[in-house]
Amino acid sequence: MSEQTTQSQRSVVVAGAGMAGVQTAVALREQGFTGTVTLIGAEPHQPYDRPPLSKAVLLGKAEGSAFDVDFESLGIDLRLGREVLGVRVADRELDTEAGPVPYDVLVLATGAEPIRLPGVEGVPGVHLLRTLDDAERLRPVLARQHDIVVVGAGWIGAEFATAAREAGCAVTVVEAADRPLAGALPAEVAAPMAAWYADSGAVLRTNTRVAGVEPGAVILDDGSRVPAGAVVVGIGARPATAWLAGSGIELGAHGEVVADDRLRTSVPDVYAVGDCASFPSGRYGERLLVHHWDNALQGPRTVAADILGQTPAVYDPVPYFWSEQFGRFVQYAGHHAAADTTLWRGDPSGPAWSVCWLRDDRLVALLAVGRPRDLAQGRRLIESGTPMNTELMTDPARPLKAAAA
Repeated sequence: MSEQTTQSQRSVVVAGAGMAGVQTAVALREQGFTGTVTLIGAEPHQPYDRPPLSKAVLLGKAEGSAFDVDFESLGIDLRLGREVLGVRVADRELDTEAGPVPYDVLVLATGAEPIRLPGVEGVPGVHLLRTLDDAERLRPVLARQHDIVVVGAGWIGAEFATAAREAGCAVTVVEAADRPLAGALPAEVAAPMAAWYADSGAVLRTNTRVAGVEPGAVILDDGSRVPAGAVVVGIGARPATAWLAGSGIELGAHGEVVADDRLRTSVPDVYAVGDCASFPSGRYGERLLVHHWDNALQGPRTVAADILGQTPAVYDPVPYFWSEQFGRFVQYAGHHAAADTTLWRGDPSGPAWSVCWLRDDRLVALLAVGRPRDLAQGRRLIESGTPMNTELMTDPARPLKAAAA
């Protein structure tokens, strides 16, 4: 039997119809896979992109953000509104609400789910912002210009606060840590961002926790009450993998699927990609769990190539993401945990500045605020591992690439 005939008889089932799942299905077809491709999504909506939810969709500037993909012409069997319940790897069957789905190859792309605030489950007026339905529920809240309390000053909290201020809402952001983005950036880098809240007219209360929510108000742990027509919780996300319990597929410390450098799991013919999976990074010498759009865009090409037997290069990207908040375009590339040097380019109290992290005089990460050229050049320098002249790097008028040693 020829390889082509064998391939045409294989079935790939992709669990999850977000960016990682859709791009996996598309990449399989683009790379020449001729077998059956089935894409299963829990939501009833046409698969859509998430970043616009906290921006254009939320503010009513766009009705949705569906992917521009013609699934029918690509021969992708799209099954929506079907939550996955489990997988029986010995039988090669995926269990869904609509019954079992057999597979030859399974790709796990179920993404992440928001962490919920304890004690407020089911309380009216408490919202999350992860899905299109979440954005649809929040849109009239912004339109009516309610007082809004945002719990969490991370990326999603800052983006929602930005949209709520643009809509004319009074906004109070409550953060348990002593600064915004405490889990993502070092204190000295996150500190200048605290002023952005006040500049936009939002109130930021750090070192503060929510003790309770009642109609029209949030009670804080110091006993104070903040008016709240709505509460939006943005305290992080975790891999959506609880449904894999007992499957025999290895999960990591954060509940993520443990994948190798080609995004293969511990079980043969099962892959994991996007927010639900971690992978080993040779570049950074540790396992990375990346909850960002670019990872969900890049990983599927590796998965598709490996399924097709093309022996892809190992998956070791330079992580990248961006955020639009308080009139600023914030971009980050790399992974700064192992850096031994931090350099600044520009004044962090101004509108445009960058922070560079190095290890052994090589750039390993970069945060750019309003300096997209720094980001673009820095990302290439991280990928190439080029030694840098640290004295030249601190001059913000000098192109970053000109500081290569």
